[in-house]
Amino acid sequence: MAKKEKCVCKAVPEWLNTYGDMVTLLLTFFVLLFSMSSISPGKFQQVVVGLTLALSGNPPSVLTGGQTMSEEALISTKPGVYQELLRVSEEYKGKVTIEERDEGTLITLTNFKIFETGSARLTAEAKEIIEKLGAMILEHTSNIIEVRGYADDRPTTPDSIYPSNWHLSCARAASVVNFMLTELKQKRYALRYSEIRSGLFDIDYFYSPDRFVPIGKGDVDVNRELKSIKANYDYDISKLQSDYESGKISYEEYQKKRAELTKNYNIDVEKTRAKYRKIEIVIKRETKGY
Repeated sequence: MAKKEKCVCKAVPEWLNTYGDMVTLLLTFFVLLFSMSSISPGKFQQVVVGLTLALSGNPPSVLTGGQTMSEEALISTKPGVYQELLRVSEEYKGKVTIEERDEGTLITLTNFKIFETGSARLTAEAKEIIEKLGAMILEHTSNIIEVRGYADDRPTTPDSIYPSNWHLSCARAASVVNFMLTELKQKRYALRYSEIRSGLFDIDYFYSPDRFVPIGKGDVDVNRELKSIKANYDYDISKLQSDYESGKISYEEYQKKRAELTKNYNIDVEKTRAKYRKIEIVIKRETKGY
């Protein structure tokens, strides 16, 4: 009976042993680095939500959990969010406008009563619109949110708690921020409670005060426009006066045209004032630093 040949195992190349040791040391090194680092809740949430959606077989949606960590503006990186913003803009046509600028995405609220007269108290309609926009913006981006408040040219009343229009405009910007960080956050907490409890949504991360920059614009911009309107009006009145004195027009024509110019001037003044009864929300082209 033939003897079984012994299996001669080939020796492992020496370079392979060295390579294995190197990979093991690198793995140990990176585990050490990871143990010393801090985890970003936003980025961790992105991974969790992405894996959950992928493993569940559901296609990811731009409006389902997570947020963009890009330095690009919201609209250019989240077309789904852009469509939702446009839908809200159409729903409140003439009251909400959306514009892309170099600084970021500008959302303007205007042409309706946002605040009580001479006050920083938001109206019910303003809260309704800001709630829809705020939840969409805050929960799908990590970008800095700049809120700009305005006041018209008329001075505050003697009994007002705001010494000037600067104070009033600052209070209005802060009022919008406070609404999003308190009332809106509480409502969203109740609606997304199960996701918060399961760790899929970190509400404190998205509704963090660090993200907001309230800015009071005072009455500088409105006064600049009103000054230009007044200069044009004075020029037209001066020319009209000259035509009358030179005999080109009669006194009746002078009175009629002067009254018409004054009427148009007052209309332009009120339109300009109304234009600056607004709030601007800017989604800056920078992310929240974590």
